[in-house]
Amino acid sequence: MEVELHEVAKRYRFEWIFKNISYSFLPGKRYAVLGNNGTGKSTLLRILSGHLTPSKGKIIFSQNGKPLEIDQVYRKVAYAAPYIDLIEEFTLKEAIDFHQKFKPLLNNLNTKQVIELLGFEKSTDKSVKFFSSGMKQRLKLALAMVSQSSILLLDEPTTNLDQQGMSWYQELLRTYAGNRLVIIASNIEADYQACDHFLNIMDYK
Repeated sequence: MEVELHEVAKRYRFEWIFKNISYSFLPGKRYAVLGNNGTGKSTLLRILSGHLTPSKGKIIFSQNGKPLEIDQVYRKVAYAAPYIDLIEEFTLKEAIDFHQKFKPLLNNLNTKQVIELLGFEKSTDKSVKFFSSGMKQRLKLALAMVSQSSILLLDEPTTNLDQQGMSWYQELLRTYAGNRLVIIASNIEADYQACDHFLNIMDYK
């Protein structure tokens, strides 16, 4: 899946977050969106996910050379970010089962295998609201990584992860990112070390 930005800009009230981004994200490539905190990295990822619309310019999603309508995009995107909420009343098993109703899993994975991938076997029937912040972040990352999607968006993926969790994230990315278009927003080098294309949001102020 390809994403093309044409003179894309975003404004909140009277402040321009970024302006005039013209850029193409190509299938199978890995991109890092760089910039200091508060510079608009997360805003750009929300636009790329289809959750936000630009204030100016346009964004074109296409697959196999055919443009997609915006209401088709969410089915093609897997997205993990610290600010995306989980349904905390669910148990771990219920959360994974519910997720699969909207996003099938890669490689015929099942709920039990995802729980093992997380290393949360003892928390299968534990409510997500009782998880630590690190456990919640692991769950968000795992659900995005193992979902069938053409685009994988990761915003500050190692937020709330300890050193062991960061190593787990790197292994997860190596194993499950596959040939998808991967876009990672972060200013922490360990988050995006697998990327070989870079967009610095500070260039569009």
